[in-house]
Amino acid sequence: MRVIGTVGLAGSGKGEFAAVAERQGVPVVTMGDVIRAECRERGLDPAGHHGEVASTLREENGPTAIAEASLPHIEAALEEHDTVVVDGIRSDTEVDIFEEHFGEDFDLVGIEAPFEVRKERITERGRDDTEDGEGLAARDERELGFGLGEALGRADVTIENTDSLERFRERVREVLG
Repeated sequence: MRVIGTVGLAGSGKGEFAAVAERQGVPVVTMGDVIRAECRERGLDPAGHHGEVASTLREENGPTAIAEASLPHIEAALEEHDTVVVDGIRSDTEVDIFEEHFGEDFDLVGIEAPFEVRKERITERGRDDTEDGEGLAARDERELGFGLGEALGRADVTIENTDSLERFRERVREVLG
């Protein structure tokens, strides 16, 4: 059994890491899906309320709420697969939950890219610069406030995603190895 969590700021490459994993047959549990489901339960459009609901969930249920809500999805995927990727860890307290639950079978991968590179990638996707229409710098500040910087500092492996897309994909395949 192996659980690989990814952590990184918007536009760093977490989604591409997940896409490579899926092409390799590795299931991906996206923590953002928990938030999107909660948005729908509250009658809110996830596209317009994702960040707000993420903050609210953490205020209502503590800083580990989203990680804890993801555990059943991870466990279900592990019933049929040896490796699962957890996409979108946002804090050191979430890392604590996964380390406590999975022990030595949990690895954290930090994905990093400079602000301007991330901003360009997000713009090239043809999307608003971030969810909820907030600017990338504001989103970075919000996510760093959750403890994302501390989580990045705890990564077992860090991928600097500044080379070509193919080089990044090669590096991801090495990590999944």
